[in-house]
Amino acid sequence: MINEQIRDKEVRLVGENGEQLGIVSAREALRQAQEMDLDLVKIAPTAKPPVCKIIDYGKFRYEQARRDKEARKKQKVVELKEIRMTPNIDAHDLATKLSAARKFIAKGNKVKITLRFRGREMAHMYQSRHILEDFAKEMAEIAVIEKAPKVEGRSMSLVLTEKKS
Repeated sequence: MINEQIRDKEVRLVGENGEQLGIVSAREALRQAQEMDLDLVKIAPTAKPPVCKIIDYGKFRYEQARRDKEARKKQKVVELKEIRMTPNIDAHDLATKLSAARKFIAKGNKVKITLRFRGREMAHMYQSRHILEDFAKEMAEIAVIEKAPKVEGRSMSLVLTEKKS
C-alpha cells in the first residue's frame, strides 16, 4: 500500500536513509513524504503499529525487479530426462543408454529410466526389474536412486539424481 491507500491511525515511520522517525499519525507521515517529493510505502503491515517507509516508489519497484531478474538468472533449472528401454535390451544397447544417462547426470539433470513392456512381456514384468537395478548399480558412483522402481501401467521406471558430495 502506498500514500493515500494507508488507512491506519498511527504508523512507525522510517526515513529515506533508514533512520527511525518514531510513531506518528498516517496523515503526518504522508505530509512528511510529500514534503520530500517521495512516497509513503507500508513495508510491514502486520507489525503493531504498521511500519511505513519514505522512499521513491518507482525507483524501489525498478530495483526490486532487477534483483528478482538477477535471482532468476542464477537459478539452476533441473530437467527430468527420460531414457526408454525394453526388457530384451542387448548389452551394447544398454551401454549406450548408460553413457547417455552419465552425460545427463553430469549436466545436473535427473534421469528417469523407463522399461516399456508390450504384449506377452507384461506377464514377466517383475522378472525384468533386475535390468533397472543393474542400471542403477552401474550409475552408483555418480548417481543415487531418488525414486525406486515402480510399475506405472505398461512400464516400470525409476528416477536417478546426481550424488551429492
